Amino acid sequence: MPIYVLLSRLTDEGAKTIKDKPERIKEVNKEIEAFGAKVLHQYATLGRYDFVNIVEAQDALAIARVSVELASRGTVKMETLTAIPIEEFVARIKHR
Repeated sequence: MPIYVLLSRLTDEGAKTIKDKPERIKEVNKEIEAFGAKVLHQYATLGRYDFVNIVEAQDALAIARVSVELASRGTVKMETLTAIPIEEFVARIKHR
């Protein structure tokens, strides 16, 4: 199944929500699964992004739904990247 990297930045409202109720992060992970994706790894980060999530989803449309659903709440701004396993990348480059 394809892997995606979700880079997220909290809005002011999102930061307040996390401060008041940090367990909300795990609740959102369950919602992501209900949208058709699965969080494989999750990190809180310092710097430009507040969270980095490694997510598995059926296809780009499924991950697009996750991004739209979460961003529409106004608590987070997201950037989504497609991740290609390095073995697949190397194999594809070799066969050219």
